[in-house]
Amino acid sequence: MRKQEVRMGGEAGQCHGAGSPAEQVKALMDLLAGKGSQGSQAPQTPDRTPDILLGPHGNDSRIQRHRDALLSKVGGGLEVGGPSSRLTNLLLVEGLTDLQLREHDFTQVEATRGGWHSTRTIALDRLFLPLSRVSIPPRISITIGVAGVGKTTLVRDFIHLWAQGQVGKDFSLVLPLTFRDLNTHEKLSADRLIRSVFPHAGESDVEAAALAKVLLILDGLDECKTPLDFSNTVACTDPKKEIQVDHLITNIIRGNLFPELSVWVTSRPSTAGQIPGGLVDRMTEIRGFNEEETKECLEQMYPEDQVLLGWVLSQVQANRTLYLMCTVPAFCQLAGSVLGHLYRHRRGPQEAGLWPPRTLCELYSWHFRMALGGEGQKGKASPRIEQLAHSGRKMVGTLGRLAFHGLVKKKYVFYEPDLKAFGVDLAMLQSALCSGFLQREETLVSSAAYCFTHLSLQEFVAALYYYNASKRAIFDLFTEGSMSWPRLGFLTHFRSAAQRAMQAEDGRLDVFLRFLSGLLSPRVNALLAGSLLALGEQQGSRAQVAELLQCCLRPDVAVSARAVNILHCLHELQHTTLARSVEEAMESGGLAGLTGPRHRAALAYFLQVSDACAQEANLSLCLSQGVLQSLLPQLLYCRSLRLDANQFQDPMMELLGSMLSGKDCRIQRISLAENQISNKGAKALARSLLVNRSLTALDLRSNSIGPQGAKALADALKINRTLASLSLQKNTIGPVGAQRMADALKQNRSLKELMFSSNSIGDGGAKALSEALKVNQGLESLDLQSNSISDAGVAALMGALCANQSLLSLNLRENSISSEGAQHLARALSTNSTLKNLDLTANLLHDQGAQAIAVAVRENHSLTSLHLQWNFIQAGAAKALGQALHFNRSLTSLDLQENAIGDEGACAVANALKANTALTALYLQVASIGAPGAQALGEALSVNRTLEILDLRGNAIGVAGAKALANALKVNSSLRRINLQENSLGMDGAICVATALSGNHGLQHINLQGNHIGESGARMISEAIKTNAPSCTVEM
Repeated sequence: MRKQEVRMGGEAGQCHGAGSPAEQVKALMDLLAGKGSQGSQAPQTPDRTPDILLGPHGNDSRIQRHRDALLSKVGGGLEVGGPSSRLTNLLLVEGLTDLQLREHDFTQVEATRGGWHSTRTIALDRLFLPLSRVSIPPRISITIGVAGVGKTTLVRDFIHLWAQGQVGKDFSLVLPLTFRDLNTHEKLSADRLIRSVFPHAGESDVEAAALAKVLLILDGLDECKTPLDFSNTVACTDPKKEIQVDHLITNIIRGNLFPELSVWVTSRPSTAGQIPGGLVDRMTEIRGFNEEETKECLEQMYPEDQVLLGWVLSQVQANRTLYLMCTVPAFCQLAGSVLGHLYRHRRGPQEAGLWPPRTLCELYSWHFRMALGGEGQKGKASPRIEQLAHSGRKMVGTLGRLAFHGLVKKKYVFYEPDLKAFGVDLAMLQSALCSGFLQREETLVSSAAYCFTHLSLQEFVAALYYYNASKRAIFDLFTEGSMSWPRLGFLTHFRSAAQRAMQAEDGRLDVFLRFLSGLLSPRVNALLAGSLLALGEQQGSRAQVAELLQCCLRPDVAVSARAVNILHCLHELQHTTLARSVEEAMESGGLAGLTGPRHRAALAYFLQVSDACAQEANLSLCLSQGVLQSLLPQLLYCRSLRLDANQFQDPMMELLGSMLSGKDCRIQRISLAENQISNKGAKALARSLLVNRSLTALDLRSNSIGPQGAKALADALKINRTLASLSLQKNTIGPVGAQRMADALKQNRSLKELMFSSNSIGDGGAKALSEALKVNQGLESLDLQSNSISDAGVAALMGALCANQSLLSLNLRENSISSEGAQHLARALSTNSTLKNLDLTANLLHDQGAQAIAVAVRENHSLTSLHLQWNFIQAGAAKALGQALHFNRSLTSLDLQENAIGDEGACAVANALKANTALTALYLQVASIGAPGAQALGEALSVNRTLEILDLRGNAIGVAGAKALANALKVNSSLRRINLQENSLGMDGAICVATALSGNHGLQHINLQGNHIGESGARMISEAIKTNAPSCTVEM
C-alpha cells in the first residue's frame, strides 16, 4: 500500500498540463449546471472533484434533498443501539495475504479458525481521517470482508449516519454506487457517473461558495462484470468522454479523473487484489462474529424460547466446522434458522438419524427442505407434496444452470438478459421458493439485478444442478457451447468436476465440489429423496468416488489448500477412514509412520479441524524434513506449534524462517526444543523475527546456537516488537552471547520472559545482564539457573534489582551463591517492591545467608514465593524465617525441602503458622522432621485457616506424628493437599489419618506411598477414605 498520495510516471506527467484552478472550477460548474457533454469542449486535463456544492455547513437545499433521498433508499434506520461494534471498529490491515488472494472465503475462515490477524482498529467516524498529525487523509480506501460478513450493511450504515450528520462530517457530499448499478452500463462518462447518483447537479442557481470534499462509494468490486485491468487501461482525463465502465473506474482510482475525489471500495478479499497496492492508501477489514456475538445473533433470532436457543447453541458449539463458519453473520443466520426449524419440527424416530446436521451439505439440504415446506420426504405423497417436489426440481433445473455457469465464469450478479439466456422464467422468480434463494434488487437505471442470497447457496444449487445434469449429459458440462469429448456416466462427470476444482488456483470450485460430494452421502440422499434425489441413487458409486477423490492427492512438494479441500469432500461424503487413521496415529504417537501424500493431506486437514490442534499442534518426535516441508503452507495458520525432538537441522530452519516471514503467518507460539539447530539455523530464525508480527513465544531449548546464534537473535530483538517469551536454555551461549542479549534488552520493550539457564554465562554474563536491567523496564521473568554465577555476579544483579521496577520472577537455582551473596540479596529485597518469585534452590547459603534473607522477608511486602531448597539450612535459619512469617503478609509459598531444619526448625515454622494468614503452600520434604515437629505442625493446623498445601515427604514422623496430624485434619478446613509419603507411618498411622477424614470436607489429595502399609492395609484405608471423604484422591 502506498504511504502518501503521489502519482507516478505518465500520470504525473499528464497532471502538468492541468488548467488553472479557475478553469477546473468552471468545468465542474458546467457539470453541475447541467451542461454536460453538450457544453463547450472539456479541457483534456485531470478534472477536479465536483467540489462545488456547498459551504462547509452543508446548508444547500439540494444537498439536504440528497441526504433525504439516501435515508429513504437505505431504509428506515439502524437497529436499536446503532451499528454493531464490529462495523463501527474496522481492522486496519497492511495489504492482502496470499490466503486472501488465492483462496475461497470458506477456506479463509477455516484456515484462520475464524480469527483475525490485525489487532489495530479504526473507528468508523475516523475511517477517512489521517492516522496521525503528520499523515494525510486517504484518497483510495478499500474495505474487505468475506461473503456475508456485512460489507453492504456497513456501507448502508455509513450512508445513514452521514445523512444524519454523525460521521464523515468532512465530506459535503457522499455518492454511493454499487457495481450492480455500474454493470448495467457498457460505457459511461465521469460526469454521467456523478449525475446518476446526484441528479440535483443539473439544477440552476449553483454557487461554488466553497470547495467541498466528496466521497465516492463503490460497493461490491467482486460483483463487477469485467475485472479491473490497471496494466492495460488507457489513461483518460476528459470527464465528459464515455469509456468502458471498468476503464472509468481505473482512471478514477488512478487519479486521472477527479484527482481530489475520495474513493471507498468494498470487496471480497480475493477480488480486492485487482487494485494495485501502490494505489491504496488505507485498507480495512470487517471481522466476523466472535463467540459472544454469535450467541447474541442467535439470541435475537429466538428471544423468547430459551430451551430452543440453548439447543441451537449447543449444536453450533459441538460442530467445529459449523462453529467456525458461524463467525460469518449471513451463515450464522442461515444455520440458526435451519437448526431452529429442526427443533420445532422434530419428527418420529425414523428421522432421528438425519439430524442434527453434521456437514455443510446436510445443513443446506435441511435449508432446502425448509424452503419446500419441510414435509413430504417420507411416507405417502399428497398432491401438495408432489407439487412442491416438482417446483423444487424445476427450480434446480433453471436456477441451477444459472448458478453453475455463473460460478464457472465468476459471475455472481445476474440481469434479465442473463436470465433469458439460461431460460429462466421471470414469472417463476416471483414464487416464494425462488425468492428464498434468489433476491431481486433495483438498480439506478430501473432494471433489476438478481443474486443468490449468499454465495454458498449459489454453490449448493449449482452442485444440485450438476449432480442431476451429469446423469444424462453426454458432453462436458464445464464446456457448454464449445466442442468437448463425449463424457458418459456420473463418475466421468464427477472426475471432471474434481479435476476442474483442483486446477482452479483461486479455489472458487472448492465448496461446489464439497456439496457435490455431500450429495452422495446416505444422510443427504435420505433428506432430499422424493424432491430432488431418488432414494438410494448413486449410493453404489460412493466407494468409487471416495477413491477418485483420494487419487487427487498427488505427492506434490507441498500440501495445498486444494488437497485439504479433498479431505473436506471426503468428510461430506462420510468417508472418514483416512482422516480417522491420522487422528488415531496422533493419539497413539504413531504419526511418524504415516508419510504418504494422502496421510500428509489428512494431517493438514486434521490440524485445521481438530479442537485439540486449535489450541496446540503437537508434532514432536514424528516429523521428517520432507513431511514438514510439505505441511508448511498449512502450518502457517496454527496458533501454537510444537516441533520438539524432530532432529531438525539448519536447512529446516531456513524453511521455517521463510514461513514465519510470510504475511499469512498466524503462529503465535513455536517450540523447536531438542533439535540440532546451530548458529546458522538461529540466524535464519532471527531474520524472520525482523518482519514477523505474530510470534509471541519462541522456544529453542537444548540446541547448539552458541554465542553467534545468540547475537543474531539479539540483533532481531532490537527491532522486533511482538516476541514476549524467548527460551534459550542449554545452548552454550556463554558470557559473550549473554552480553549481546543484554545489549538487546537495553532497547527491546516487548520481551517479558527470557529463559537463559544452563548457558555458562558466569559472572561476566550476569554483570552484563544487570546493566540491561537498570535500563529495561519490560522484562518480567529472568531464568539464570545453572550458570556458574557466584557472589560477584549476584552483587551486580542485586544492584540492578534495586533500580528495576518490572522484574517479577528471578531464577538463580544451582549457582554458587554463598552467604556473602545472600547479603546482597537481602539488601535488594529490602528495597525492591516488585519482585514476586525468587528461586535460590541448590546454592550455598547456609544458616548465615538464610538468616539475612529472613530479615529482608520480614520487611518485604511484594515477594510471594521463596525457594530455599537444598541450601544447607538448619534450625537457626528456620527460626529466623519463622520470626519473619509472624510479620510478613505477602509470602504465599515457602520451600525449605532438603534442608536439615529438624524438629526445632519445624516447631519454629509451625509456631509462625498459628499467626500467619498469608502462607498457602509449605514444602518440608526431607527436612529431618520427626514426631515432635509433626506434633507442632498438627497444633498449628488446628488453628491455621489459610494453608492449602503441606508436603512432608521423606521425613520420619511415625505413628505419633500421624496421629497429631490426623487430629488436626478433623478440624482443619483449609488444607487441600498433604504429602506424607515415606514417613514410617505403618498401618496404624495410615489408618489414623484415613479415619480422621470423616470430619474433613476440604482435603482433595493425600499421598501415603512408601509407608509399609501392605496390600490388605491399603485396601482397608482406601475403603475408609472412600467412605469418609469420597471426593479425596489417595495415593498408596
